[in-house]
Amino acid sequence: MDSINSFFLLSGFLIALSILASRLSSFFGLPLLVIFLVLGMLAGEEGVLGIKFDDYSLAFVISHLALAMILLDGGLRTRLKTFRVAFKPALSLASLGVVVTAGIVGLFAAWIFDLTLIQGLLVGSIVGSTDAAAVFALLSGRGMNLNERVAATLEIESGTNDPMAIFLTLTLIELMVGEIGGVGETLLFLITQFGLGIGIGLGGGWLSAKLLRWLDLAPGLYSLLALALGFCVFGMTGALGGSGFLAIYLAGLMIGNQPGRHLNFILPVHDGLAWLSQIGLFLVLGLLVNPSEVLEYGVSAMLVALVLTFIARPLAVLIIIKPFFKFRWREIGFICWVGLRGAVPIVLAIFPVIGGVENSVLYFNVAFAVVLLSLVIQGGTIPLMARWMKVEVPLGVTPHRRGALGVLPENDYEMFVYTVENDALEDAPIRLLRFPSGALISALFREHSMLHPKGSTRLKLGDVICIIGRSKDLPALNRLFNGDATLKRERAFFGIFTLDGDALMGDVAQAYGLTLSSGEQDMTLGEFISLRVGGHPVVGDDVDWHGIHWVVSEMEGNKVTRVGLKPY
Repeated sequence: MDSINSFFLLSGFLIALSILASRLSSFFGLPLLVIFLVLGMLAGEEGVLGIKFDDYSLAFVISHLALAMILLDGGLRTRLKTFRVAFKPALSLASLGVVVTAGIVGLFAAWIFDLTLIQGLLVGSIVGSTDAAAVFALLSGRGMNLNERVAATLEIESGTNDPMAIFLTLTLIELMVGEIGGVGETLLFLITQFGLGIGIGLGGGWLSAKLLRWLDLAPGLYSLLALALGFCVFGMTGALGGSGFLAIYLAGLMIGNQPGRHLNFILPVHDGLAWLSQIGLFLVLGLLVNPSEVLEYGVSAMLVALVLTFIARPLAVLIIIKPFFKFRWREIGFICWVGLRGAVPIVLAIFPVIGGVENSVLYFNVAFAVVLLSLVIQGGTIPLMARWMKVEVPLGVTPHRRGALGVLPENDYEMFVYTVENDALEDAPIRLLRFPSGALISALFREHSMLHPKGSTRLKLGDVICIIGRSKDLPALNRLFNGDATLKRERAFFGIFTLDGDALMGDVAQAYGLTLSSGEQDMTLGEFISLRVGGHPVVGDDVDWHGIHWVVSEMEGNKVTRVGLKPY
């Protein structure tokens, strides 16, 4: 009984302390995951609490459970429309990029640690993939709004590169212990990892999405059923020899992109589950490591981390991305920098320990040191690099709160809550507001009292307005309620003047004294900018032409709908 009480006391204390310590992240500029890792180390055998934990098999199971929940949540929040700009480059980085990174790091590791080539390549394979937990946590939790091309590439890459890293790691371990099969068997293993992961993930996710949408359950049961179905997909895929990590990410993607009331109940719960998984995962991995052993490899591991960060990752991105895809140099630079390592390399480093491979302690401690340095050096400088590389897009006003009304099974009406912060709306009568045709004000709160708005009601700064509308009304509503500070940021980025993407280039050229070729006269401005940008345009793409900086300010699907103008 005492052991059970001690378990609850210590686990509750560590989780609560991790959550409270998260406030230090913004104060010191440290990534949250570093704080969770350090707390785990402080609670460990050589730390303050002296908890002895060396059960690698249990840590392996906990890690898989936590990573499965993190990837499921990441898939739920990834929009399918982002695949139009990032699927091919992200998949290339998730496969060939891992091979190139592992090869370069492996050659250096073999030299610096005096290992055989196979042993060095095993080090490279363990640290060769980016980590979904780290990428999802850092990109969503640092207040950045990256352009869609960059954000989608990083998120999809981190969610799909585990199969290649697992394949390389297991193949090299089998080669070292003498259990490797032939070339055909090895290739079949790789194809099975990706093929079953994609097939079962998409198929199981599609069936799960249809079931969740069809069933009428108590609100609290939708999230549990989504988690259970995700685990079924993960387990079935793994049992058949595929990548469960890839499958559960794709299952989440299919569930999250199936419209319906179930998402209103699933997403908030899974956000909490993902945070709990990240805290538990990094606490356990921190408990597992002994700082004194990590310090034995400290200098050499630091050199491996530097080679990974400044040589291997940039070369892999340049070789895989630049020749074949339309990315700007500053986007390439940021993607090179955000090759974040996290829980996955540490979990992969447990494979050699469980498999009884020689020098298994080296692999685990080097992987831990590389992850810690990656999170501190790269993770701690992401906001700075995003500003330096100019890959951020100004984040405009969004509803303080929104939620579906549950009236319609799809394309449902929602309640959007805004606070009046725009000076232009002070004393403006409601009837003069340029509202979308399908939206209306349902309530207005002023000084904690609810008013019944009429056309003659005049707005005041600080008013809280509840609006019923659909998601397609959001762009117009956000523009209406933009505050002065937000407007200044947007105008500094997009320009003071904006033009409709449907404007004919002939009219634009006549108005601004521009010269066009004969084939460009009948094009729309949106088509012209898309052609100049190349590939799939995203908000924030820019073109310097005729002494004007043309910036894509709004998109609707693949279509450019608004373009900003800035003289330069």
